[in-house]
Amino acid sequence: VTISQRNNMRLDKFLVENGLGSRSQVKEVLKKGLVLVNGREEKSPKTQINEMADEVVVSGQKLTYEKFVYYLLNKPKGYISATEDERHKTVLNLLDETARQKEVFPVGRLDIDTHGLLLLTNNGKLAHAMLSPKKHVEKIYRAQVVGLMNQSDVERFARGIELKDFTCQPAQLKIVELDEEKETSLVEITLAEGKFHQVKRMVAACGKEVTDLQRLTMGPLQLDPALALGEWRRLTTDELERLTIFKVEL
Repeated sequence: VTISQRNNMRLDKFLVENGLGSRSQVKEVLKKGLVLVNGREEKSPKTQINEMADEVVVSGQKLTYEKFVYYLLNKPKGYISATEDERHKTVLNLLDETARQKEVFPVGRLDIDTHGLLLLTNNGKLAHAMLSPKKHVEKIYRAQVVGLMNQSDVERFARGIELKDFTCQPAQLKIVELDEEKETSLVEITLAEGKFHQVKRMVAACGKEVTDLQRLTMGPLQLDPALALGEWRRLTTDELERLTIFKVEL
């Protein structure tokens, strides 16, 4: 190992990234002498370590460094899919300190008033692969619609709807439920692209209006029904296994 490869992370940063709390909480843990680096007690937050090679033990428990982290979020309305914004709350406000230290970002975006599945990670290559137009990653949305969607709408979606500025790729429209009395529809729409307000604009092109939009899937990932709005969890090993189709380091 060359000198440049060694000593490449501060100990307090390493501990925060491993979920031990904020920087100030981590300082307290260090002060108490609960942290051993390669068997030696370390109390200075500034101590430089090699996160891949050095052994760090806290209160008898060995920590393993994670290069990449993956968060599955059930995004609520009112939050924007960005890492920072002056006017609105961002989805990062919903995650933990580890996510912020790891500098995770949303893979793609959901509009401020759209809710549902959002993946956040610090793995840029995976994000690039999942968003690449060449990969045709399918996303399924469930939309509550004012107006009764019909078979000719299904056919229009399948042909590819022409909007003012571009023609949509063929998409699948599935009519889940119709309420003749209220003149509303519940539909599921499968897309392999994701232009700005696309679902709403496609439905509007058919003379109807989306009043609620939820994303159910993105590629091999599905929204976890156990997650309430605003809740998140890390991806499971099974979900990570499914992401290997993108052929990038996970």
